[in-house]
Amino acid sequence: MIAIIDYGVGNLFSLLSSLKACGAEAVVTNNVDVIRKSDKLILPGVGAFEDAAKKLFDSGLDKVIKEEVASGKPLLGICLGMQLLFETSYEYGVHSGLGLIPGKIIGMEGTIPENLNIPHIGWNALKYKKECPIFKYLKEGDFVYFVHSFYGVDCDEHVTAVAEYGIPITAAVQKENIFGCQFHPEKSGNVGLSILKAYCELGE
Repeated sequence: MIAIIDYGVGNLFSLLSSLKACGAEAVVTNNVDVIRKSDKLILPGVGAFEDAAKKLFDSGLDKVIKEEVASGKPLLGICLGMQLLFETSYEYGVHSGLGLIPGKIIGMEGTIPENLNIPHIGWNALKYKKECPIFKYLKEGDFVYFVHSFYGVDCDEHVTAVAEYGIPITAAVQKENIFGCQFHPEKSGNVGLSILKAYCELGE
């Protein structure tokens, strides 16, 4: 079973529907016992980093996530959920993340060409930097859907895919059993479903 962690941020039920379309057993939950009994975790998220991090830390679920990851359980962070995996975010201040992926989150403003819109909204092709099991069904140049204004840097060792948006933007990361997608697999059609399917199959 896959536990989609509900800490008060994000549209969780479109993700739940996508997982069920892959044939996975999944549940949206903030119940610690259910999270501990699950086989895999997904940390979704939309909105502001500071607000999301506060909700996650205030709930105590940050400690549960870290304990489960330390035990070897797979974790997938999506969009803001991926950014929360990092050590620090500079989104309107300086804020601590979970510290599971080395690196920081910075804004696009001043780092991408001025003629490009912020937020970055739309479909972009993935360019793979290293092999990653959740991309096993994909091919070079497959398109996925992004909605974000901030992105991960200083994390080259763990970057598995980038997308070009004036500059190479970190699109996905992996550190051992920890995975992150800056884009939304649940909004990325068949390509996104293939990613979720591959994640569901980890360890099989």
